Amino acid sequence: MKLLFKQRLFSWFDSYDIYDEQKNTVYVVKGKLSWGHCLKIYDARGCELGTVKERVLTFLPKFEVYLGKQYLGCINKELSLFKPKYDIDYNGWHIDGNFWEWDYNIISKTGSRIATISKDLLHLTDTYVIDVKNPADALTVLMFVLAIDAEKCSRN
Repeated sequence: MKLLFKQRLFSWFDSYDIYDEQKNTVYVVKGKLSWGHCLKIYDARGCELGTVKERVLTFLPKFEVYLGKQYLGCINKELSLFKPKYDIDYNGWHIDGNFWEWDYNIISKTGSRIATISKDLLHLTDTYVIDVKNPADALTVLMFVLAIDAEKCSRN
């Protein structure tokens, strides 16, 4: 399953539209006023599905991920020299990025690929193509991609 993750051009808070391969809106993401990033994920009808919330006052960036009100896990940026790495306390997943921080792979604890995330460079705003192996993982993968994008925005 492929998703197109596109940041809205003019918005006071982080906001994104996520489309399927037929260009139908699948998810809408809206940033909320808070200390640190707080992103709410909605389905196409406007029903809230999940939240990505930044933990503040941590040595390295950390984001908590919730499916509804249920805590799923935390994504932590790891110390690395040339390639970004993130640990996720969810199903043993981890994320490896490339040197330019444009492409990422989400890998399971057994080493199989959960998803590939690629930055599409020919757009005015952050745009990613998310290729998820199992469609049932799409929302969870999206939440981890949102955390990575928020972490990158915090550094800039």
